[in-house]
Amino acid sequence: MIQWTRVPHRLRRTALIAAAGLMASGALGAAQAEKLRLGNEGVYPPFSMVDSNGNLTGMEPELAREMCKRIGAECEIVVMDFKALIPSMLQGKFDGIVTQIAPTPERKDKALFAMPIVYNPATFIVKKDSSYTLTKEGVAGKGIKLALQRGSSLVPYIHDHFGKDTFTEVFYDNPDQEKLDLLAGRVDAVFDSKINWTLELISKPEGKDYMLAGGDHWLGDPAIPEDKRGYSWIFPKTSQALVDRVNTALEGMIKDCTFTTIRKKFVPVATLAAEAACENKVN
Repeated sequence: MIQWTRVPHRLRRTALIAAAGLMASGALGAAQAEKLRLGNEGVYPPFSMVDSNGNLTGMEPELAREMCKRIGAECEIVVMDFKALIPSMLQGKFDGIVTQIAPTPERKDKALFAMPIVYNPATFIVKKDSSYTLTKEGVAGKGIKLALQRGSSLVPYIHDHFGKDTFTEVFYDNPDQEKLDLLAGRVDAVFDSKINWTLELISKPEGKDYMLAGGDHWLGDPAIPEDKRGYSWIFPKTSQALVDRVNTALEGMIKDCTFTTIRKKFVPVATLAAEAACENKVN
């Protein structure tokens, strides 16, 4: 501590000016701290969900919070229906979306994709006693009621590979609604993400009468090589510098096993091949 009574008036004045400058600099730095507004659907367990206390949690929000720390940004994560996330970002309401997005050609034209964080192909979920042959020819004329999530890449995929009138399509805002109707027999099948439905239904007692069927379906751009496929967070086309920083943070998280540590809290299976080096290091 400076003893002001022992310091000449001129030096005291200089010290006060310097102190004032430091305070002003600190205030300016705080005022200029980067703030990001990120979108997440919040109803896609185990990747995102709202807990009993109303807090957003899950693999993706926790990864996003760690990413934000590493790039030095203050991030607000806003929960919104999936179907509204991409339109909202394109309207400038979000700086990015931290919900896994399939890199379809149409989406790649409108947004920048960060590196993949999960390979999570789609599949069908049906009752074990069903006898569906899940091909375009096999389901034609069967009147199968198929649950699909609004605004997802699942819908155009079904239209492109099975036809628009092959299934009786029933649309939902989130997987929880789909599961309720599947268990109640109001739909015959669901077409959705393999990891989610394995963990949230098939592996649980309530899923004992259900199974995955029809194989794995990649929803992204078919031109992407198989070893580079995966779903990613997305950002506006003008945000290449931000995407580069996000990728650097994610790569660092994978390398130091933070990614795997967070992932294992919510998802018991690796979501990236690059996690192999950490799989046995993290409990």
